Amino acid sequence: MFKEAVYHRPTDNFAYAYDERTLHLRLRTKKGDVDKVELLHGDPYEWRNGAWQFETMPMKKTGSDEWFDYWLAEVQPPYRRLRYGFVLHAGEETLVYTEKGFYLTPPADDTAYYFCFPFLHDVDSFHAPEWVKDTVWYQIFPDRFANGNPAINPEGVRPWGSEDPTPTSFFGGDLQGIIDHLDYLVDLGISGIYLTPIFRAPSNHKYDTADYLEIDPHFGDKETLKTLVKRCHEKGIRVMLDAVFNHCGYEFAPFQDVLKNGESSPYKDWFHIRDFPLQSEPRPNYDTFAFVPQMPKLNTAHPDVRRYLLDVATYWIRECDIDGWRLDVANEIDHEFWREFRRAVKAQKPDVYILGEIWHDAMPWLRGDQFDAVMNYPVADAALRFFAKEEINAREFAERLMRVLHSYPATVNEAAFNLLGSHDTPRILTVCGEDVRKAKLLFLFQLTFTGSPCIYYGDEIGMTGGNDPGCRKCMIWDDDKQHRGLYEHVKQLIALRRQYRALRRGHIAVLHADEQTNQLVYEKTDGDETVVIIINRSNQAADIPLPFNAKQKRLVNLLTGERWAAEADGLSVSLPAYGFALYAVEK
Repeated sequence: MFKEAVYHRPTDNFAYAYDERTLHLRLRTKKGDVDKVELLHGDPYEWRNGAWQFETMPMKKTGSDEWFDYWLAEVQPPYRRLRYGFVLHAGEETLVYTEKGFYLTPPADDTAYYFCFPFLHDVDSFHAPEWVKDTVWYQIFPDRFANGNPAINPEGVRPWGSEDPTPTSFFGGDLQGIIDHLDYLVDLGISGIYLTPIFRAPSNHKYDTADYLEIDPHFGDKETLKTLVKRCHEKGIRVMLDAVFNHCGYEFAPFQDVLKNGESSPYKDWFHIRDFPLQSEPRPNYDTFAFVPQMPKLNTAHPDVRRYLLDVATYWIRECDIDGWRLDVANEIDHEFWREFRRAVKAQKPDVYILGEIWHDAMPWLRGDQFDAVMNYPVADAALRFFAKEEINAREFAERLMRVLHSYPATVNEAAFNLLGSHDTPRILTVCGEDVRKAKLLFLFQLTFTGSPCIYYGDEIGMTGGNDPGCRKCMIWDDDKQHRGLYEHVKQLIALRRQYRALRRGHIAVLHADEQTNQLVYEKTDGDETVVIIINRSNQAADIPLPFNAKQKRLVNLLTGERWAAEADGLSVSLPAYGFALYAVEK
């Protein structure tokens, strides 16, 4: 047995409260090395005749990546406290793994040998809003979605969709345009809108905020935003705004005061300034986002800055009843600020959604005291590499998924923000080489994966474009220029996701991932509900055997509604190149 690969720690993704009574405990072992694992557990104060009293229960293997197997036990300690270890079986070898190391038999003379979960405190647990787990988001870049009020167009606005965007072009999209097209979103099945920044700023993207307490006049005003939120809520749609608190814009009044008054400015400590006077070339002598002089970094450790930004965050919840904040460049802001942020906004609206923009391992932000979720770029990258670019095979894709899923508690995965593209990335159809079959597979995966999926405006109708600014073209509203087949595909998947809880919240298990044929089969299970997804990511037609005993089960083709009872043990599904199928399995 490869003891050096065995790993557990009694916190984070390895030990956590799933609900107010249930603990999830995970163990990592070398891939293929261990045949069976049992959880050894007991209350630390249960003793009889000088020996600690414990019991064992089998652990379930929940997945594998390229190096490791992962095991899970769900246990409900009667007194919400636990001491525990693991019994590992590999062939004829059995070892007991504890906090103090490995033993041939379970030590019973002292609980100090064992891992400890001292007490299950609900206040310490991770809690994301329940509604998020059932939400399908739609990201809108306001200047490019729809022009509903030409009277507030910015100077020099370009005719809608007449040309490709540049970094500085404006096309006149606004909040009224979004209001005017809410029925389109309802028809698609959208239940959440994420807007990139809408506060006053000189750019078209508005990530250089000049005034955090005013809507940009080219988008509308506070009354327009209130109307948008109210209409969305009437249609069952939540609204999330973008908060740019890492940095402000060059025109932000406190920064302008520092530019004018230098060291005598009362705002000089609002920023990270190395020396005076301020200079922007060749590189700024003040901290910025990247090295962009127009985006000076805010000093969120300063009490006045904290107070100002927290007032901003709670103001828009109070004023307009928004449902969430997406936090730009969230990893470059101190953790203590985010802890205060969470307390402030949750006191204002307990079920507000807090989403951080983090592209790497985000466990430090997801311990229940800061964010509800992060943007799931690692899963997006794996999906694009497998389905669109064909850079990795089905086995590698499945291993990457398992690595990401086991990097976080299940409670975190259920609320993760799962995107495929955004205003920062090329359009997915462009990444697919404009092969709509591949784009359909991407949407199939996204809308059957665990978490909260987000569609970037226009991807559902086959819009194309490279990196910024190419990915920020005007929304196409002419039906004849939209890919309606792709739209109907996405619409059907969203409807199925709403119908089957397993597609939204269920546990995912990869049943088959062939590195040669790139056939992929996985299932989503929630209680008695199981949905199986079969994918042929290949340019050849294929007959794909279902990797489970189908006899005595009734299958429902979710794409056609056809039902039948399987009479044979085995069952194969014939799929065309880049084809797919979804089946509900009824016992």
